[in-house]
Amino acid sequence: MVQRRVVTAALAAAVLLVTTGCSSDDGERTDAAGSPSPSSSSTGSSPPDRAADEAPPAKGSVKVVRTVAEDLDSPWGLAPLPEGGLLVSSRDEATISRIDEKSGKRIELGEVPGVAPAGEGGLMGIAVSPEYASDHMIYAYFTSESDNRIVRMLYDPEKPAGEQLGAPDTILRGIPKGTNHNGGRLAFGPDRMLYASTGERYEGPLAQDKDSLGGKILRMTPEGQPAPGNPFDDSVVYSYGHRNVQGLAWDPEQRLWASEFGQNTWDELNHIRPGGNYGWPEVEGEGGEAGYVDPVAVWSTEEASPSGIAIAEGSVWMAGLRGQRLWRVPLDGTETAADPQAFLEGDYGRLRTVVAAGDDKLWLVTSETDGRGSPEEGDDKILELEVT
Repeated sequence: MVQRRVVTAALAAAVLLVTTGCSSDDGERTDAAGSPSPSSSSTGSSPPDRAADEAPPAKGSVKVVRTVAEDLDSPWGLAPLPEGGLLVSSRDEATISRIDEKSGKRIELGEVPGVAPAGEGGLMGIAVSPEYASDHMIYAYFTSESDNRIVRMLYDPEKPAGEQLGAPDTILRGIPKGTNHNGGRLAFGPDRMLYASTGERYEGPLAQDKDSLGGKILRMTPEGQPAPGNPFDDSVVYSYGHRNVQGLAWDPEQRLWASEFGQNTWDELNHIRPGGNYGWPEVEGEGGEAGYVDPVAVWSTEEASPSGIAIAEGSVWMAGLRGQRLWRVPLDGTETAADPQAFLEGDYGRLRTVVAAGDDKLWLVTSETDGRGSPEEGDDKILELEVT
């Protein structure tokens, strides 16, 4: 059993040394040429003109209430069902399971055909149809032999375990795939449209090419067609210039927020505007350049390498993989964020997905069995957290 070193839960305020490696979408570092550095050298913070005392009154801490499930293999996506129960995808096993959030009992719905796990690819994000009460559809984002794609499947809980998923209906194909940088998050927005995050598979120019589906946030109808009101004619592209987004969530004002992996220096939290250009590969972090949207908060890649995000009690909660911590970013009434705070530093290893579970609770998924962690007994887990 590998012993983890627990880091104290204080937010680092000192300037960190700039690293020279490349952070993949899970935080593993490889040699690569750097991209332009942002003007600010602060880490784990909002833009430098933001005062710390502007943070809104909100619940400011979090504690682990209990372990909901354990011994999961490469869990990635998590989707609560309206009638109760949590759906969880296994990236490497290409299965979707249902977990009773009270007893922890797990039932495998079935394996998703056509998934080709490799590197950071496999079965990733899942989402439940907004019309689930009538259509019982589950949506999934996965890597196939040729591309990344989005499918929907009928879920029939009356069938035997392992046979509860219908044949996948592909609603969108042709998303560029790579060993790394596959994006993968799926979520239905308040507008009942389906949003998906994609990566640029280590080809930065794809992020700036509005004709490519790579390095984007996509918005589509439940059938996979360009959603009404999209910024570009006859296109599912909603925003571009992204390196590798894996977190999507909406606040009570229906603003969309996204977490994004940086390369050499800065990971990001962004407020997403339709048609916005978020800079990659021309800008990493806060560039302050005309034509690009700057992030509202940045972190060093050692502190974050962010995946999923959720919004609860006035804050964005962001799961860190390489950073092995849960970040809280308090939101105010505008389009900016107050200074972030870190929790659970090193306590549970790599953190993949976080989902709101009511007004003051979160579900948190660890990610120690994905090939980059140090699994301990019981990994991986789903934890129930209370925001206090």
